[in-house]
Amino acid sequence: MPTSPSEPLAPAAGGLVDLAVVGAGPAGLAAAVTAAHLGLRVALLDAGDRPGGQFYRHPAPGLGAARPEALHHGWAAFATLEAALRTHASAGRITYLPLHHVWAVVPADPSGPSAPTGTRTGEAGQATEWILHAVAGHAPEEEAAAVTARAVLIATGAYERQLPFPGWTLPGVVGAGGAQAMLKGGLVLPGRRVVVAGSGPLLLAVAGSLAAAGATVPAVVEAAAYTAYAGQVPALLRNPGKLVEGAGYGGALARHHVRLLTRHAVTEAHGTDRVEAVTVARLDRDWRPLPGTARRIPCDALAVGHGLVPQLELATGLGCGTRPSSDGTVALVLDAEQRTSVPGIWSAGETGGIGGAQLAMVEGELAAHSVVGAPPGARLVRRRARLRAFADAMAAAHRPGEGWTGWLRDDAVVCRCEEVPAGRIREAADDLGARDARTVKLLTRAGMGWCQGRMCGPAVAALAGEEPAPDRRPLSCPVPLRHLAELPPATH
Repeated sequence: MPTSPSEPLAPAAGGLVDLAVVGAGPAGLAAAVTAAHLGLRVALLDAGDRPGGQFYRHPAPGLGAARPEALHHGWAAFATLEAALRTHASAGRITYLPLHHVWAVVPADPSGPSAPTGTRTGEAGQATEWILHAVAGHAPEEEAAAVTARAVLIATGAYERQLPFPGWTLPGVVGAGGAQAMLKGGLVLPGRRVVVAGSGPLLLAVAGSLAAAGATVPAVVEAAAYTAYAGQVPALLRNPGKLVEGAGYGGALARHHVRLLTRHAVTEAHGTDRVEAVTVARLDRDWRPLPGTARRIPCDALAVGHGLVPQLELATGLGCGTRPSSDGTVALVLDAEQRTSVPGIWSAGETGGIGGAQLAMVEGELAAHSVVGAPPGARLVRRRARLRAFADAMAAAHRPGEGWTGWLRDDAVVCRCEEVPAGRIREAADDLGARDARTVKLLTRAGMGWCQGRMCGPAVAALAGEEPAPDRRPLSCPVPLRHLAELPPATH
């Protein structure tokens, strides 16, 4: 199977495929393999150089990892999908395109062959065709690429949600998922003594992995309280595997003598050239630090994250409807068959609400059946309902409380790219009349940097008093101007 943009398999004759899947993580892999098995010609485009996404991140081949599966949960399911991908790619049923970062999906001329059964059709009775524009390869040799498909499935996953605090820009402060990626992809630790903090079940997995790899983890600092799951007993009982998984993480922490501090948060990181210690404080029910509870924990690294944010730029650029999620983020509106509100566009995985790899695979398989028009089977539908119920319970339990902004002094940096402090954002909201993140952006430049607000967006919105809103942008990643100049006039 090709692993670089110079080796991808050629698209089907005429450049038209039945289904284009964006993202080769758990959801995209399951969708592509299932659709190919059901008879569709599939193009699988992914920004990474190997399948698996962020969850199944591989060590670089040159590192010579003997057992990469030891760093992953549920590796067997991924290995099965990867083997099927290789089989379908070799047979020409899947065009696998690694290192292809899709930056826009636009409608094409709907004339042409009829759609596969189950796809929506345009006014003329023909299937709506879509052009997926991508940047292929690494800079500065990247090239423009395009794929035309009768249907599109968006499986772009998610990125980490960061809630800033004084000192979060110090070297040694990394995302919790970033620390896990360093270990899985580079076989390196972010430090020798690592505090893991934030909120969500990812913290337990990260702490266990770091400790097993040799790091000292003095504490897992969880802002939520696990008693929040008490009202979700039915969803928990329907997912005994998740309970066993959680017990496994708890056992790993106990074996490595890792202390779990619930309803606590890192409110400041200290150091000069690198983080040297963190201040941890107890929180009230709204996540406000309680006076007199602060303590310092020495460390040389901090892995921090407050859950995930669905990556929706491609979908919202198409006009797909969104909804608020119980974790305080925004997700796509999807029907029972994983269709978005835009005919011809499906989605699966974290874009429809954060739920983990198992749910993503199930949704990818369901979406593929929907595209083809083949019944998925009641068992698969029931499994999705069960896993989604657990995901919703998890999201509600770890939703950030409104009082977290009390961690932020006015001099604390919120937008790292443009170095905008909290005080300037508060001034925009309180004195200059800004009531949403866009107005704050215009007044302060918060969110105008390289990451385009992916890191600071939730914090800026919270300080402006704005409810979560979808991130709408015409391009989902940086695109060389020459690629835009080469597009046909009707595409501009």
